[in-house]
Amino acid sequence: MAVLVTGGAGYIGSQMVHELLDAGERVVVLDDLSTGFRWAVPENVHFAVGDSGDQALLTRLLREHAVDAVIHFAACIVVPDSVRDPLRYYRNNTANSRALIEAAIQCEVRHFIFSSTAAVYGSPAAVPVDEDAPTQPISPYGWSKLMTEIMLRDTSHAHSRNPHARNDGFNHVILRYFNVAGADPHGRAGQSSAAATHLIKVAAETALGLRPKVEIFGTTYPTPDGTCIRDYIHVSDLVAAHALALRHLRAGGASLTLNCGYGHGFSVREVIETVKRVAGNNFAVEDAPARQGDPACIVAGSQRIRDILHWQPRFDDLSTIVAHALEWERQLMTRFPRGRHKGDFAEIPLKTPHYPGMQR
Repeated sequence: MAVLVTGGAGYIGSQMVHELLDAGERVVVLDDLSTGFRWAVPENVHFAVGDSGDQALLTRLLREHAVDAVIHFAACIVVPDSVRDPLRYYRNNTANSRALIEAAIQCEVRHFIFSSTAAVYGSPAAVPVDEDAPTQPISPYGWSKLMTEIMLRDTSHAHSRNPHARNDGFNHVILRYFNVAGADPHGRAGQSSAAATHLIKVAAETALGLRPKVEIFGTTYPTPDGTCIRDYIHVSDLVAAHALALRHLRAGGASLTLNCGYGHGFSVREVIETVKRVAGNNFAVEDAPARQGDPACIVAGSQRIRDILHWQPRFDDLSTIVAHALEWERQLMTRFPRGRHKGDFAEIPLKTPHYPGMQR
């Protein structure tokens, strides 16, 4: 058996690959390298460069490697970009997911874990928001993910007891991410995209002199300090949730939809002040207009994932998340030119580092 990880050369996907390898899994990665990096995936992992909507390629990979589970990360993820170019998001996030689901069914893959988003909730009426809250996206990004959730639910229902299949059916776990941040505590993976828009990464780059300033998009939201509030989850805790979801499905567990967040949030200003304190650098910050598609406050109701999967976060601390993000940026700085934030750096293989005081 093997696990196919789409988008496995990206931020979360590459960390997932390490988590699976640590557990003794056989892993296959599919990534088009539009935002991911080949060096982010260990050399001993079978790596295919391609599109997650290429059904011929998908079928070959699923059959040749006896894949029994798919973990689907590959997607476009920037909310304002989805407003400007919705068709790109519906192609990459929805149409490609449909092709992947169909290939999985045809190849009798039993388990599917989907990287969804809190954006499916839109601007929730109540916070924290639990999984039973209405799904009312306010961006094409949120809609593109919700459409895939619906496809998975319908497909699981249609194939739950298929007498013509060699297995007992098709089941899935949908994980709705809140704001993912930080990096692998062992220094093996982190957010490396030159055009990343994640607040903690942008602030960390600014603290280290790679950007001139941090912009705060919107300062008049109905929150205590006027800036958006988000639930920030450490990437290691997130991939641990995927590993638990895989175990649940392989044990015959029912299909699930679960939030992945800590259940409390921080404002943009609070995050920036934390980065300044941890980095020891009082960098420039400027106010900017609010972006379309950004809700004022969204925080996870996370009791369901704790109860069903027995998920126990290890890094629920904003300073720790920031410290790991800063360490990853410092690692990148030792291997790439300072101009890398402009996207002008070459891919150079990374050796797994050992930072002082970090547990392996």
